[in-house]
Amino acid sequence: MQIQHYLWLFASVGILGLLVVGYLYARVRAIVVDHARAAKVADAIAEGAMTFLREEYQVIAIVVAVVTGLLYFASSNILVPIYFILGSVMSLTTGVIGMRAATKANVRTALAARDRGEYAAFMVAFCGGGVMGFAVASFGLLGVGLLVCQYYTHIDFVQILTSFGMGASLVAFFARVGGGIYTKAADVGADLAGKLEAGIPEDDPRNPAVVADNVGDCVGDTAGMGADIYESYVTAMVSAIVLSLHEFGPDVIYIMLPIVLSAIGLLGSLVGILFNLVLRAQPAAMLRNATYVSMVAFAAGAYGYISYFGLHENLFYSVLLGCASGIIVGLITEYYTASTPVHKIADSSRSGAATNLIYGLSVGMESTVLPVIVLAFAVLLSFIFGGGVYGVAIAAVSMLSTVAIIMTIDAYGPIADNAGGIAEMSHFDPSVRKITDKLDSLGNTTAAMGKGFAIGSALLAALALFSAYAQEAGLTTLNLLSPFVTVGLFIGGTLPFLVSALTMRSVSNAALDMVMEVRRQFKEIPGLMAGTADPDYKKCIAISTRAALKEMVLPGLISAGSPVVIFYLLGKEALGGMLAGATLTGVLMALMMANGGGAWDNAKKYIEAGAFGGKGSDAHRAAVVGDTVGDPFKDTSGPSLNILIKLMSMVALLLIAMK
Repeated sequence: MQIQHYLWLFASVGILGLLVVGYLYARVRAIVVDHARAAKVADAIAEGAMTFLREEYQVIAIVVAVVTGLLYFASSNILVPIYFILGSVMSLTTGVIGMRAATKANVRTALAARDRGEYAAFMVAFCGGGVMGFAVASFGLLGVGLLVCQYYTHIDFVQILTSFGMGASLVAFFARVGGGIYTKAADVGADLAGKLEAGIPEDDPRNPAVVADNVGDCVGDTAGMGADIYESYVTAMVSAIVLSLHEFGPDVIYIMLPIVLSAIGLLGSLVGILFNLVLRAQPAAMLRNATYVSMVAFAAGAYGYISYFGLHENLFYSVLLGCASGIIVGLITEYYTASTPVHKIADSSRSGAATNLIYGLSVGMESTVLPVIVLAFAVLLSFIFGGGVYGVAIAAVSMLSTVAIIMTIDAYGPIADNAGGIAEMSHFDPSVRKITDKLDSLGNTTAAMGKGFAIGSALLAALALFSAYAQEAGLTTLNLLSPFVTVGLFIGGTLPFLVSALTMRSVSNAALDMVMEVRRQFKEIPGLMAGTADPDYKKCIAISTRAALKEMVLPGLISAGSPVVIFYLLGKEALGGMLAGATLTGVLMALMMANGGGAWDNAKKYIEAGAFGGKGSDAHRAAVVGDTVGDPFKDTSGPSLNILIKLMSMVALLLIAMK
């Protein structure tokens, strides 16, 4: 294929994806909101979410401006800072699009549940999530595809490409950490002061933190997760393209293969979503079918392309390994967050919060073993059958090739969660909340699976980026007996612990402020507990916003700045050791936190559904404590770690490329 053909392919598929975004958004907006109180609640959530996003983006813009200035003076090519800005802006744009769709879909999901039942509510939430999913895939494909088509022969191509990826990584880290701190400060505060102390139900409109909690679902689980997956998608392509240059030279067909696979994956995702729109089934089956149909369509397309254009046929094995390992890790995650381990955590809650926490931690730790073994063998087999580290990178690209449907399924969850809150605050019939709770519980499982995909792809992409760094730096081996490598290894290994400590502490401090404010309003606003007065929701929103914006900066500076310090202080070998240490501990901690938090959450919901005494029982109170601890695990600290290891690798690759 000529370069013009690739250009037309990437542009056409990317634009098709954006048309799907427009269609799904229009489908959601077509539902009329005819309930005044529900509309008022939804407007408050939307206003809070967009206000936070504006303020967060202002902070991110300052950081991006500073880094842009540093790149301008450090690089001899003006395109490096320009494409760093472009990578950042495209990531921010996906967040805005996904946020708007989520805040439109949440109230319409609640109304659909009230008027037309479970299936209709599911389809509204699914289409709302699809806006974010296809926006992520389309912008990622257009950004990387058009950049490569234009500059793949440029002398500074690696610098330009890496700067684009670093822009996506930097924004993703701040969006994930900031959104995670916001949502969990509100969630933990609402649970502690509302459920445990006041004894009122979840999403009770008397709780002053309840709107902030619903806003948090949007900014953390939608915009933050979208930036996370977008970054994974982009960095996987970047690492594969850089490695293709080292293994195959300027052979355009291997340079373009990662982007072609992403284009095929976007088309496969479209097949998956059309399958769901045409064939009606139970929501759980539809989510599973969408994933499998998309993967099968992608694999078939990838095989056809590799065979027709005469690429090394072994690369198709890497494609299959990437797809299979992603699904297997997702299924393992589903087991640990929605099956027997969850029931055992719930059972342990009968003896109190302490045993709930002990058992939940054990589940989180155990859940790291099988995914890491699966991913390790995926790396080994991809290396053997794929002809080297390029095969590993292709496996990473393939795992995230159907990112549109992966993100659709993930973004569906917080929409369903918000719908339940709106139904509760709007005093809908309890049967409506029963429907949304069922969809929300399913969403918790799909979100955990999405995190499994994100963490699994982070491992493969980080290894590919590490290999790209080693080849650019001329490193053939890392000598563990070298004190420089050992120092780098241990420093890198501590960074995931440090970042997790900072983000967990941030949630704790902000939650304390939230609890004190909720207590104050319960005490000082006459008639609040009786339901005859309204709480001051905006005060709680402001607490979460202020905490998130303040606390997200230091972890971001540590993550982006550490590779620079080690590189200039101890050298490229030490930086290699640092990346290895951070990748190992980061992946393990991310899996443990994401799975453990998801298991705690669903154990609480299992009890709320009637097990072990149901709502209000001693077991339920213990499970709420476990869920509260698990919230920052699964939605703040854990998800930030897979971005951490790729951000550090991307900074390292850019450092060596500019040297």
